[in-house]
Amino acid sequence: MQHVDVTHRVWERILDVKTGAACLCCGDWTCGEAQALALYGALAQPTVTSQVFAQIGQSLDGRIATETGDAQDVSGKDGLAHLHRLRALADAVVIGVKTALHDDPQLTVRLADGTSPARVVIDPDGRLPNDARLLTDTSARRIVIQAVAKERPAGVEAITLPRASWIAPKDILSALKERGFKSILIEGGGITITQFLEAGLLNRLHMAIAPLLIGSGPQSLTTAPIGTLAQVRRPKTDVYNLGSDVLFDCAFSPPDALTIVTARCANVMLNPEGPRL
Repeated sequence: MQHVDVTHRVWERILDVKTGAACLCCGDWTCGEAQALALYGALAQPTVTSQVFAQIGQSLDGRIATETGDAQDVSGKDGLAHLHRLRALADAVVIGVKTALHDDPQLTVRLADGTSPARVVIDPDGRLPNDARLLTDTSARRIVIQAVAKERPAGVEAITLPRASWIAPKDILSALKERGFKSILIEGGGITITQFLEAGLLNRLHMAIAPLLIGSGPQSLTTAPIGTLAQVRRPKTDVYNLGSDVLFDCAFSPPDALTIVTARCANVMLNPEGPRL
C-alpha cells in the first residue's frame, strides 16, 4: 500500500481535469503522485450523466462519534484534507439535518485549493433553523430539501418533495440533477449515506479509517440485516495510505479506463522516476 502524495502539480492537474482542460493519460509522476491521480482522477472526470459518491470517516472499531456525539477528531488531519478535496471535486455536497443541527458545518473547501460546492441539506420536517451557518454564508449555492412548506431566507432554494418515513434518495437525486448538478458528494451522516447505499445510488464510497478505538457510540453504516455472506455487497476496493488515515475506495460502478492508473507502482524499483501515465 503506497502513500498518496498530493503535490501541488498533481492537484493542479486534477482540477484541470475537472474543468476538461487536461487529461490523466500523460505526464511523469512519482509513485505517490500516481496514487493521488488514481484516487482523485476517477472523481474528477467530467460526466454527461451523474456521479454520486459518499465519504465517511470512522474509527478502527467502526464508530463515527462518541456516545455524547463528539465527532470532531475522528478523522486525522490527512483524512480531513481528503474530505475537503472531495468537496472541491463535487458540484454539490449533501448532508442530513441531524448532522447539520449537531455540527453546524460550513461545508466549504478550506484545506485544499478549489471551489466550494453547493450545500444541500435534507430536512424533511423543517427542523434546520434559518440562521444555520451553511444557510447564512452566501459564498455558495444553498438548497434545503424538505417535505413541509417552511419559508427559507432569500437566496436559499427550498425543494419540497413527498416523504414516507424518509424522502426517497432517488427523488432527491432527480431534483438535484434537474438543477444541473452532476457530481454529488453525500457527506453524512451515517444514516444519510446508508439510505443512498441501500437504494443502490452510490457509484463510489470512500471509508477513511483513523487509528483510534472509541468503544461505543454511533456506528459508521447501519445497513439492513443480511442472512448469509453470499448476500453481502463486495465492491471493487482499492486501499490508499493517506498518512493519518487509511482509505478504502469502494467502487459500485463498472471499472473504467482509469484502472490502468492503479497499478500500485509495481515497477517503481525499475523506474525510480515513477510510472509514465
